[in-house]
Amino acid sequence: MNISVNINGKNMVLDTHGGEMLTDLLRRSGFKGVKKGCQKGDCGACAVLIDGKLINSCIVPAPSIDGKTILTIEGMGTPKKPSIIQKCFVDAGAIQCGFCTPGMILATKALLDKNPNPTEDDIKTALDGNLCRCTGYIKIIDAVKQAAEKIREEDA
Repeated sequence: MNISVNINGKNMVLDTHGGEMLTDLLRRSGFKGVKKGCQKGDCGACAVLIDGKLINSCIVPAPSIDGKTILTIEGMGTPKKPSIIQKCFVDAGAIQCGFCTPGMILATKALLDKNPNPTEDDIKTALDGNLCRCTGYIKIIDAVKQAAEKIREEDA
């Protein structure tokens, strides 16, 4: 079955089947930044934005995204031109093994799109569904704070 989607600003027609999950479809389509973690919706490694909402793609049947708009980490920036959020994660030392990073960055984007001036509690709540085994979250929270400040400065 073919579905039509917009991924990272590009309209695409993808072939899928009823049992395929979105994580697998995205990875098969070249979006390797979508990580396969728990495959139960618990870790956030596979998080993407679907129509602006943060969703764990491992629990989304691929056919259900027909007509939707998806943002993956590949749509956030490039190594030569990272997004503000990506740059802040690097600058704050919030990246260690990097496995959780795509989901963390997309969770940050979802938060800052809705709340450009989050409190630390807002940040913790927004990141709650994303597990990290390396950083202890302090540097990740610092990165989100820095990104929020830089985005506010840029918007001013």
